Amino acid sequence: MGFRNWSIARRLFAANLVFVLLLTAGVGGAAFLDAKSRSYAQAGQRMVTLASSIADNPLVVQAAGTADPSATLEPYALRVTADAGADFITIMAPDRTRWTHPNPAQIGKQYIGTIAPALAGRTFTETTAGTLGPSVRAVAPVKDAAGTVVALVAAGVTVSNLDVALNAQLPSIAGFAVVMLLAGALASWLLGRYLRRVTLGWGPEQLARLFVYYDSVLHSVHDGLVLVDGRGDLVMYNDQAAVLLGIPTRRERPGIPALSELNLTPSLAQLLSSGRRAEEELHLTDTHLLVVSQQPAVEPGPSRRGRQRSVGSVATLVDHTELQALDDELRSSKTLADALRAQTHEHANRIHTMVSLLELGRTEQALEFATADLAMTQQLADDVLNTVDEPVISALLMGKISQASERGIELRVRVDGGGAAGTLSAHDAVTVLGNLIDNAMDAADAGALPRWVEVFLDTTAAGTLLRVSDSGPGLDAEAAERLFHKGYTTKGADGYGRGIGLALVQQAVRRLGGTLTVRSTPGAEFTVALPPLPRTTSNPQKETDHGR
Repeated sequence: MGFRNWSIARRLFAANLVFVLLLTAGVGGAAFLDAKSRSYAQAGQRMVTLASSIADNPLVVQAAGTADPSATLEPYALRVTADAGADFITIMAPDRTRWTHPNPAQIGKQYIGTIAPALAGRTFTETTAGTLGPSVRAVAPVKDAAGTVVALVAAGVTVSNLDVALNAQLPSIAGFAVVMLLAGALASWLLGRYLRRVTLGWGPEQLARLFVYYDSVLHSVHDGLVLVDGRGDLVMYNDQAAVLLGIPTRRERPGIPALSELNLTPSLAQLLSSGRRAEEELHLTDTHLLVVSQQPAVEPGPSRRGRQRSVGSVATLVDHTELQALDDELRSSKTLADALRAQTHEHANRIHTMVSLLELGRTEQALEFATADLAMTQQLADDVLNTVDEPVISALLMGKISQASERGIELRVRVDGGGAAGTLSAHDAVTVLGNLIDNAMDAADAGALPRWVEVFLDTTAAGTLLRVSDSGPGLDAEAAERLFHKGYTTKGADGYGRGIGLALVQQAVRRLGGTLTVRSTPGAEFTVALPPLPRTTSNPQKETDHGR
């Protein structure tokens, strides 16, 4: 297996092991050299003391003044050498002539070594080779009463003997080095095992390639991807997620912001920080309808306890805003189709009535019936078209009027101003007005007779006001508080809501910079206030009541 295929753990273990070996060798060598230096220094200091003590002995001064100093000093030097544990004590004349030596054959010969500092009256140490081999020695001057140097004393130990003493310390130094090596190897193995687990046994080149591939995939997909770690902190997100969540992309803002710094809706922030499993949950932001799925990210291998360990979560964000817009358009088309179907049904009944009158020969009554039906139908269209300037809103209201009539509900439309012309786009009109009327008709169905829904639109210089009320059973405090939560619905005999419709209404109103309020009257009354129009038109108040 080549080095490039080694995992990070194996590489670190090998590198750390080599480092520990080098460190152990370095520390061991340094310890040995330090012990040797201290041993030599201690030996030198001991020889200084010994040489100085002999030089201060009056016996040496007296013997130096005799004709045969060796006769007195040789026995004395041998005795002190044995007692002090030195290898040699040489007492000599200032001209280097030895008076004493462990080897009697060397007496009378020249001393080998430096004596100049001692002749100057100073005691010194040196390591040099002599007749007994390399040695650590101290040389001290012997002075008479007048301070004149009359002799020199050299005391020393051979290097070989020092090395023998030093070698006795080698086992402890070697033991310390072995302990360091074993401790370093154990630390390397534990660290390698940890890295093997967290890197899945992959090498740095493989991890680098994987990062490039994954980063490319992350930014090439059309869905938003958000990665959150086990502590609930944001780890990574792609460009599409930044667009959907309304946050800066990684190119616009280096670094990863904290999840708490993002302007997320409470429900979406709670989902991402919790890390819980989610399957296609709907979440609304100010500008998008998102379908969010979240799965925990787990390590591929089992943990020590046999369970997979979660390291965070991965959330996918799918934008359903355009799909919801298509759904709104489809609902609008369905509303108009239902209205046409109802009108076709009513028209067929009226045609049958007129045909029957003609067959009975009652021509005048048939003409009066047809004229009255035409006048009523034309009045319905004129009332809506003349009061509402926006064609989409007019068409929507016409369809809702027919739909309400078919369901036995009276839909009242009252308009002041231009009916929100220019304020609501076709999409927003279907979302806001269509959902409010649908919910109001559902509520009226659950209420007692007479069933009615009232729509009021007012456009003034102060803005546009849209109010939808119904004759339903009303709202309790809990339902009113949760009414605009995504997915909340109380359709049935007791309340309101279509799960996503009112949440979409609130999203659209918030995007337009308006407000949405609800109160029980004792039915329900929804009020939408939108910002002022760039220009307003004033039309006289017109009211149309249409019903079954």
